[in-house]
Amino acid sequence: LKKAKTRDPVFIVDEIDKMGRDAMRGDPSSAMLEVLDPEQNGTFVDHYLDVPFDLSRVFFIGTANVLQDIPGPLRDRMEVIHLAGYTREEKFHIARRHLLPKAAADNGLRPEQLEVTDEAPRAVIDGFTREAGVRNLERLLGRMARKTARQVAEGTAKKVVVAPADVER
Repeated sequence: LKKAKTRDPVFIVDEIDKMGRDAMRGDPSSAMLEVLDPEQNGTFVDHYLDVPFDLSRVFFIGTANVLQDIPGPLRDRMEVIHLAGYTREEKFHIARRHLLPKAAADNGLRPEQLEVTDEAPRAVIDGFTREAGVRNLERLLGRMARKTARQVAEGTAKKVVVAPADVER
């Protein structure tokens, strides 16, 4: 709060459903219960620094992939808003405009060395990605780019055209 120079910031807690409890980390969901409880967050004490913070004006946004993985008491203190994931067509355009060029560049390929038919990303989207986002799509397109880079580096190809038949898990 001191660094942000504001008393009413927005804090985003990404993938709150993945908060784990173990002997080393303690129970972060208990701390989140305290942070999100309007009865307690005005007098929240950071036990690591032993410093009190007034969190009553902080707006918290948490993201989650699986609502059921958030502990019940913590989930009860949240206002849940369900958002739809990307459509098939949105994923295709994200792959074309952003993910494929990034995958090619990350693997040292020039644009002319990797040609991907429109059907190939659609085959990946339809056959191998079920999540709402594009993380798995990015991983699989990266695999295709690495395979192409290997063929170019070995001299077995100067240019690779990737079609649906080339798509593999």
